[in-house]
Amino acid sequence: MELRFTKMNGLGNDFVFIEDLEEAWDLAPDAVAWLCDRHFGVGADGVVLVRPATTDSADLYMHYFNADGSLAEMCGNGARCFAKYAVDHGLIPAETTTMVIETLGGLRPVTFERDDEGRLATATVDMGVPVLDPNEIPTTFDGTQVYECPIETPWGEVRITALSMGNPHAIIWVDDVDQAPVETLGPFIETHERFPRHTNVEFAQLIDDARIRLRVWERGVGETLACGTGACATAVAGTLSCRVGRNATIELPGGDLSIRWHTDDHVYMTGSAAEVFTGVVWIGEAE
Repeated sequence: MELRFTKMNGLGNDFVFIEDLEEAWDLAPDAVAWLCDRHFGVGADGVVLVRPATTDSADLYMHYFNADGSLAEMCGNGARCFAKYAVDHGLIPAETTTMVIETLGGLRPVTFERDDEGRLATATVDMGVPVLDPNEIPTTFDGTQVYECPIETPWGEVRITALSMGNPHAIIWVDDVDQAPVETLGPFIETHERFPRHTNVEFAQLIDDARIRLRVWERGVGETLACGTGACATAVAGTLSCRVGRNATIELPGGDLSIRWHTDDHVYMTGSAAEVFTGVVWIGEAE
């Protein structure tokens, strides 16, 4: 079967977008993993199906797969790319500067600026209210909040702050993010028994009271150049620990994101998105 796709990226966090308004595509995990394979497929951190919303409160539905084929609740960089795809491909009326994206992690309102050609230039996504309740993250830690709680690892004890931005995150503060054991400690924490649905893992270095450097081990993907929900979760963790205020710049390998934890308790993420190329691949019907 012929599959037409668009390659998108948000600060280097890249995705294969498939316009599926007829809901004709039911991709098996192996097919998603093949599309994301950087040697034999298109190459991406995830696959996004653009589908009709299932509620009148949203404009479109974002069906998101991790690179390993697992279904995920939400992706912040993917949401910005989703907004750009919808705007630039005429799925949103030309005169508008707002839209609402439906995700498995809830509704995500987006405001955006257009360039002189009417295309999306930057987008601010309302990422919702951070979830601090351990049961809802979910994690098996007791109490009302997971704040710098200890986990024993083969490399010694680490302390994590856990929360959900529609998907689970575990933040670890480090002295030097360049030397952080992302490729070893990341997958260990991702699949730790404390996180029954696994978790994304953030390695955060405080630069000053308004700036954090960050590397992210994404659940079901591995290390990526950027992670929108991870940036939001880290900013919240930084505010909770009085490291930063409610406005912070998060420096990721792919670029910067501006995060604001508003007094209404919602977290707002601002950044760019880009379309890279379009193409066609063939997918077997069994996949």
